[in-house]
Amino acid sequence: MERLMTTEPLFTEDAYLRETPARVIAADERGVVLDRTVFYARSGGQPGDSGMLRWEGGEAVVAEAVKGEAGAILHTLAPGAALPPVGAEVLASLDWARRHRHMRMHTTLHLLCSVLPGIYATGNQIGAEKSRLDFDLPDPPAKEWFTEQLAALVAADHPTGTSWITEAELDANPQMVRTLSVQPPRGAGRIRLVRIGPEGAPVDLQPCGGTHVRSTGEIGRVEVSKLESKGRQNRRIHIILPE
Repeated sequence: MERLMTTEPLFTEDAYLRETPARVIAADERGVVLDRTVFYARSGGQPGDSGMLRWEGGEAVVAEAVKGEAGAILHTLAPGAALPPVGAEVLASLDWARRHRHMRMHTTLHLLCSVLPGIYATGNQIGAEKSRLDFDLPDPPAKEWFTEQLAALVAADHPTGTSWITEAELDANPQMVRTLSVQPPRGAGRIRLVRIGPEGAPVDLQPCGGTHVRSTGEIGRVEVSKLESKGRQNRRIHIILPE
């Protein structure tokens, strides 16, 4: 896999695609690179997707998608999995239940930012079972307050959407970046924005390359399970999605 070709990230435009036909452009012990994929590659605190690759005469479990070289997405396989032949046509299918929980969690973290205007996030981690967001916040409200605020935003069923701006436009509006630990990827000349709420009066608007639900109502019940002190001013807010 000396030379990797760019993978078309279909999830950027449609996070609800669960599978896609694709062609294998590289494969070795590190994993498989496809010309296109529905698998989100681990970044920005969101885990990489897992699922299956199926081709004529074989199949393999994808343990996690990660970023490769030069814009490639590397589908790392479970130990002992067979490699599809280079040039083969495969069907790439997500573990949709896991991905959808990541989408619900990720949108919830954006809502959490929205209830703390002007406060910067200092770290984050998204998981299917629990997630957390760290804030530079010396005296946070009680966890019950956060749960109530999030419940109201979920009940309002705000739509989500994406748009693109130039890197220069982001430089002119640095307040859009809400996280100190994760900066928007640069070099492509444009930055993807994720918006929650109407275009004219968004509830939240910030650079993000992750996957999100179509509207906040899809999140369902959310609960702030714990507030934790991680330093003099740093507070960690843990969230869960009770079923």
